[in-house]
Amino acid sequence: MSVLLALFGGMALLLYGIRLSGDSLQRAVGGRLRQLLTGMSRNRVVAVVSGAAVTGIIQSSAATTLMLIGFVSAGLMTFRQTLGIILGADIGTTLTVQLIAFRVTDYAPLLIGLGFATTFVARRSTPRDIGQAVLGLGLMFLGLKLILDGVAPLRSNDLAVELLRVATDTPIIAVLVAAVFSALVTSSAATIGLALALATQGLITLPGAVAIVIGANVGTCATALAASIGATAEAKRVAVAHIAFKLLGGALLFPLIGPFTALVEASAGDPARQVANAHTFFNLGISLLFLLFTPWAARAIEALVPQAPTEETPFRCKYLDERALEQPSLALGQAHREALRMADVVQGMLRDALGAFHSDNLALIDDIEKRDDQVDFLEREIKLFLARLGREAMGSDLSRKEIGMISFIGNLENIGDIIDKNLMELARKKYYQGRRFSEAGWLEIQDFHGLVAKNLERAIAAFAASDKTLAQEVLDQRPLMRARERELRESHLGRLRAGLAESLETSEIHLDVLTNLKRISSHVSALMFPILDEV
Repeated sequence: MSVLLALFGGMALLLYGIRLSGDSLQRAVGGRLRQLLTGMSRNRVVAVVSGAAVTGIIQSSAATTLMLIGFVSAGLMTFRQTLGIILGADIGTTLTVQLIAFRVTDYAPLLIGLGFATTFVARRSTPRDIGQAVLGLGLMFLGLKLILDGVAPLRSNDLAVELLRVATDTPIIAVLVAAVFSALVTSSAATIGLALALATQGLITLPGAVAIVIGANVGTCATALAASIGATAEAKRVAVAHIAFKLLGGALLFPLIGPFTALVEASAGDPARQVANAHTFFNLGISLLFLLFTPWAARAIEALVPQAPTEETPFRCKYLDERALEQPSLALGQAHREALRMADVVQGMLRDALGAFHSDNLALIDDIEKRDDQVDFLEREIKLFLARLGREAMGSDLSRKEIGMISFIGNLENIGDIIDKNLMELARKKYYQGRRFSEAGWLEIQDFHGLVAKNLERAIAAFAASDKTLAQEVLDQRPLMRARERELRESHLGRLRAGLAESLETSEIHLDVLTNLKRISSHVSALMFPILDEV
């Protein structure tokens, strides 16, 4: 009974320590990780290095794959850019097992104390996260010590020794058991840590430990598979690539367990180090092997997971993914993409509004009004998505970005409402009354509309790139826009004084169009305040 308690307690601590350490480091450098992955994915070799570095930090290839699925779902990366990173992640995940193999279990209390003190004393989020990472390492080593101490009495139990040898001396059984166990605990490192402890106590042979290593690597694919359910075709391809590399690697190595075990045995004398090296050699081997064939692998996976011919409906979010809510930097990136999509709809509404006045096309007026329903839907969904963000993982910078995002989409929604409820009502009124602008008046409306539309285009570009200079240029247009609106109003009044019939007939509509374009211009300027505050 005491052996089982030690095993379960040790495994729980080992697993919790791995996750706590990885999650804490991911929070501490989450934004930089995204920049590293998305900015260094164009070259295959550099992508492998960046994938290995990121996974070495967060201590889980499955977590890296989940991040990639989120990036691809958000449109921040393409599927082909992720292949090198996936292979690098396989290398990076070996760092955790190598750390466990050092068996610095005597230092576990020191690491736990240091991590707890740092977490308790630190006032800022980054030092607190680093303290939790150190605490996680301490718990990981304490869990390993409990497992080592717990399995030691099994050496004198003939039945236990025989059962372990039967299970591990049949490679296919060892692979399957390890795969299922890794899938259940969602960690290959924990499974290999247990194998390392059993090998250290002489309870399993090295060939059996190697089989467990293969099974653990295959079993970790379950996390990526579960995360891809309901995702886009591009995101599903990321999960399929991760699974394919692991399965093919395991299938290629399984018939060669004998020679591979001999290589591992020659690499070190310590059983723990041999198990860790087996994990490293396996992942390093499949990464180097498949790196040469990534272009062909990409084509094969794209054929296996074709793009679904889905028709985009007005009332559907394209980039928001609730699975990213626990990673605020990723979630904000998705919201940013959706806000840009919303901005494109508003920009199209403003562009087509001029045509609605010129052509007297009721179908176009109806279409513009329907697009405002889409704008309202996107504004609501983005706002609700941001409201569900994990506040505990957000720093002051991300909080400012969130507030700025809400302000941006709110002003976009106001612009959409002005176009829908004011400009389109005026267009209908002009149509039903059979009015026609004077030639000079229509040219002036076109001119002012063009100025407002151009400023909106600059504002959207400034938001997309967080460009402070361009944002300031948009704001500098405010007095010019006000002055131009006054000039056009005076020009129209001049035509009224001259008794121009067309101007008399359309005076109310004409002046209201100018007023509403000026209101839109004010909201365009308001779009820029969060950018200047944030930068």
